[in-house]
Amino acid sequence: MEEITSFIQHLDSLIWGIPMMVLLFGTHVFLTVRTGIIQRKTFTGIRLSVTRDKDAPGDVSQFQALTTALASTIGTGNIVGVGTAIFMGGPGAVFWCWITGVFGIATKYGESLIAVKYRVRTPDGRMQGGAMYALERGLNLKWLGMLFAFFAAVTSLGTGCGTQINAIAEVIETNVTFVHIPRLAIGIVGGVLTAVVILGGIQSIAKVCEKLVPFMAFFYVAGCLVILWFNRDVLLAAVGTILRTAFVPEAVAGGLVGRGLIAAAQAGMARGLFSNESGLGSAPLVASAAQTRNPVRQALVSATGTFWDTVVVCLMTGLVLVSTVMKHEGIMASIENGGQMTTAAFGQIPVVGPVILTFGIITFAYSTILGWSYYGERCAQYLLGPKAVIAYKVVFVAVVVAAPVVDLNLLWTIADILNACMAVPNLVAVLLLSGVIAAETRRYIHDLDAVDHTEIPLVRR
Repeated sequence: MEEITSFIQHLDSLIWGIPMMVLLFGTHVFLTVRTGIIQRKTFTGIRLSVTRDKDAPGDVSQFQALTTALASTIGTGNIVGVGTAIFMGGPGAVFWCWITGVFGIATKYGESLIAVKYRVRTPDGRMQGGAMYALERGLNLKWLGMLFAFFAAVTSLGTGCGTQINAIAEVIETNVTFVHIPRLAIGIVGGVLTAVVILGGIQSIAKVCEKLVPFMAFFYVAGCLVILWFNRDVLLAAVGTILRTAFVPEAVAGGLVGRGLIAAAQAGMARGLFSNESGLGSAPLVASAAQTRNPVRQALVSATGTFWDTVVVCLMTGLVLVSTVMKHEGIMASIENGGQMTTAAFGQIPVVGPVILTFGIITFAYSTILGWSYYGERCAQYLLGPKAVIAYKVVFVAVVVAAPVVDLNLLWTIADILNACMAVPNLVAVLLLSGVIAAETRRYIHDLDAVDHTEIPLVRR
């Protein structure tokens, strides 16, 4: 078993090494150029996200589609993942995480555009789309679409479910010390809360997410701003440190060490890519269900998800961690990993810090569970038909119940590998259909109210 674990961990580090980062970040840069720097339309996307398009085809509003996608992307990676990046790459990793998000907006835009363009209608009247349909209908590569759907369905049980409820159990066990709450009880409560929401389908999930996501994000960002106010005397120094150590190694106050360009870029880009999911093909699965009159309109809305996730939330976390560690000397002395660093940094702020951390992890993780449940459900239906949906939901809830009492270290590593397996077919679709993305952008970007009259085909699965 030790040899198998060692092999899987080695495979994970190999897959998520420089080649995957070059592929993902290279796609980000390529699509930025191909779309004419679509990032300049970010605030247009934000405006559209709160504009209803009721008469357009789709199952949920554009805002509901965005918040459901954000539910899955704003997860524990935005808190613990940033700490891991700083621990491994130094403060400069925050800069590279942020840069990855800025360029990743273009990839999220492109993958969402083709998801809407090639979406289909199921016999029950629902919209369904994603990388599998873009591969099947746009490139005649159904076998690759099936591979994407398989990897996404399995990943949703690991990355999107098991590891998230386990994180909830961990933070409750660590921070709620006045009473002992069995991990199984946490799993049962989590399973019930999850089942109540996901059994209602996308409308139920979207209704919860459109209320939960803005509230939890606002609470977390507001909390971070409070901490930054406490740290205002070292805030400018922290910003300067992040910028300097993104390129050169440097010893930093508080026990932090800037490890230079290579280490900072590798750690920051890896966490940024994992956090915002640009290129994985997950968010387009729900973007294709949105009510939108043309593909570009929803693509702009979906692209704002990467802006909120990485450019805002991850940056806030990074500033909080670096400024807090710099202000409190010796905090790094007993730190052994990124998770401990995050806990220690937030713990330095009396009352407010631990509350923000606990609330943030619980709500971020639970929202991720809801978002990924829909992703897995759509992929299960693509592979096995409508009858597979209920069975998949039952399995998903069972994982929520069982995961808190299971050692998920190996499962997390396997989930990382499956994420990469998701990304490759999706990036094939995005890159080979980049001409379509560019053409659709030119067609609609100057008239976002134009209606796409292309008929949405009916499928039997």
